[in-house]
Order: sequence, then structure tokens, then C-alpha cells
Amino acid sequence: MKNLESSVILVARILMPILFIVAGYGKLGDGYAGTQQYMQSMGVPGFLLPLTILLELGGGIAVIFGFLTRTVAIFTAGFSIITALIFHTDFNVGQNSLMFMKDISIAGGFLLLAVTGPGKFSLDHLLNKKW
Repeated sequence: MKNLESSVILVARILMPILFIVAGYGKLGDGYAGTQQYMQSMGVPGFLLPLTILLELGGGIAVIFGFLTRTVAIFTAGFSIITALIFHTDFNVGQNSLMFMKDISIAGGFLLLAVTGPGKFSLDHLLNKKW
């Protein structure tokens, strides 16, 4: 049963950060200036964009491999909640209510990952093994 549980956690770890990896990658190159301008128009300092990319792209990859999983999951959950509150609270604008709920739901998934941990099939498990 433990292998099945760890296998399901592995699948979840692969699926959960896909959105973040794609978004982080999209902010590199041509997308950088536009994203920075949008952040600034919403009152977020543009100098935070590299940290955003690091969390989305680097953190997403870390979750897939199960590296620093609990820590990255907590930061990603917080990031998702903050993103919802800053960028998606004007429910009179298009898809904002759906985007708000999406971000809150993602935060819930990452909080669950922070509590359950990365499972057996992860770098965290491999590095914490007692030899």
C-alpha cells in the first residue's frame, strides 16, 4: 500500500507544478518586460519578478523531483494566495473569480503536499535515508 501511496504522490508532484513551470518559463525572454509592467501596474515592485520566476520555474522543478518539497510547497501555497489577493479580487473583470478560486485551490493542494511530504519516490526521501 505504501508504494501505491508514494506512486500517487509522485503523480501529484508531477501534475501540480506544471502550471508554474510553464508560467515561469514564459516570463523569461520576451515575456519578461510585459510581466514586469503588469506587476507594477498592480502595485507590485518589478524587482520581484526574478524571485517569481525562481519560485515558479525552480520551485516547480524542485517539486517534480521531490527536492525541498515541504518548504517549496509552503512558499508556493503562500505565493498562490498572495497572487489571488493581489491580481484576482476585482470580480467585475472577466475571469477573475475563476482565477481567484484556481489560485486558492492550488494553495490548498500545495499545503496538503507540505503536510504529506514528497513520498518515497523523491530526492528528499533518497537524501534523508540513513545509510
